[in-house]
Amino acid sequence: MKLVLVAVACVAIGAAGSAIATAGAASGGSASTTTSAAKAARARGAGARALERRAVQANVVVATKSGFANVTVDRGFVQLVSGQQLTVREGTKNHTYKTVTLTIPSGAKVRDNRQASSLSALTVGQRVMVVQAPKRTWVLARSAPTP
Repeated sequence: MKLVLVAVACVAIGAAGSAIATAGAASGGSASTTTSAAKAARARGAGARALERRAVQANVVVATKSGFANVTVDRGFVQLVSGQQLTVREGTKNHTYKTVTLTIPSGAKVRDNRQASSLSALTVGQRVMVVQAPKRTWVLARSAPTP
């Protein structure tokens, strides 16, 4: 999860810094242009956050101390839990992108409504995000809010 958030944050910060520097260099640094550049940078950052919230499936390559690592993110709804197998319907409430069955390692960190949990405690219909990195796997589930 942290690897994915770091990757998204780096992209957003880099885009914002680039936009501010480019705007400042092009305009000679006037206050109104710098303010406009800052607003544009914030808008791009908001776009990155919106992309992160709306992402259903992602494969990200992240730089590490020893090279590069592949991180996979799957988001959707729990369809079935059977042993170490988790079937997820990726998509939104009303639309399905695809259904995948993931093998969750026994050492995975499972959180249910922000509390430590187990894979077998997840229930059909819960929202779930599975982050698989080379050394760790996280399963983050939450129940739909009750009215």
